[in-house]
Amino acid sequence: MRAIEIKSFGAPEVLVECTRPDPVPAAGELLVQVTASGINRPDVLQRKGAYAPPPGASDLPGLEIAGTIIGGDAAGLAAAGFRLGDRICALVAGGGYAERCTAPIAQCLPVPAGLSDIEAAALPETFFTVWSNVFDRGALQPGETLLVQGGSSGIGVTAIALAKALGAKVLVTAGSDDKVAACVALGADVGINYKTQDFVAEVNAATGGRGADVVLDMVAGDYVAREVQCLADDGRIVIIAVQGGIQSGFHAGELLRRRLTITGSTLRPRSVAFKGAIAANLRARVWPLIESGQVKPVIHTVFPAAQAAAAHALMESSTHVGKIVLDWTA
Repeated sequence: MRAIEIKSFGAPEVLVECTRPDPVPAAGELLVQVTASGINRPDVLQRKGAYAPPPGASDLPGLEIAGTIIGGDAAGLAAAGFRLGDRICALVAGGGYAERCTAPIAQCLPVPAGLSDIEAAALPETFFTVWSNVFDRGALQPGETLLVQGGSSGIGVTAIALAKALGAKVLVTAGSDDKVAACVALGADVGINYKTQDFVAEVNAATGGRGADVVLDMVAGDYVAREVQCLADDGRIVIIAVQGGIQSGFHAGELLRRRLTITGSTLRPRSVAFKGAIAANLRARVWPLIESGQVKPVIHTVFPAAQAAAAHALMESSTHVGKIVLDWTA
């Protein structure tokens, strides 16, 4: 099969096309003929040598795929209601940048009705992440306010769509006026340019001084102390990336006095059972919203798979709004 491997750690150009043996599905897995692969920030970190795959995972990058089932655990397929030839999308621990990929059956979902494989490949990593962190860990409720740091990212646009569809108010930060406008066009109630505006003051103004109930933080670093300043009583900060640094300081007395929670998680090393539970929630709660058109994947650019290096360069430029996808049929 054709695949994209990391020849050595470094710049996007270290991503090169290669030929690899077809992967062999284990018990509880299926084999997918991949049509499209999503690009994500963890892929960039892996390419740079800063995010190793979990033990047993493929060394090939790629955490989300869409395509057609061409093999796998027959009993497991039947139990999950899948058949050979079905179109699915899946969250994987690695190996997604390839024409064929294995995936745990529990982490597979049918391609939502009306979506192409390109659109479906933009779903798993961000939708699993947002559901797990905003709704499970962050416990966002209808009528509450969510602040998304980095609203124009793949995670950000997914958080906007899901939070709005499920009845929350959404505030976002982004790094340019154009990105702010794009987030508002996608449904955000308030957009804040973090380069020219003080997000603490803007969040407090937008909420009448009450603050946000949940903050989805992809920055960490010195943002955490500022997020505490614009968090509502009983509010929750959920950290899912540390682009601003791993060291954070904050007023611990505020946590005690106002019953605040600071938490975080990373999804890739979690168990198949954990990810399977998220998949079940997505199928029950979110897939109907996608199929009805209330929630739509937002795709910025589709690259032929052979141009994975260019896709990574775009990701690192941070000029995109939404997802970047590789097309294995191009």
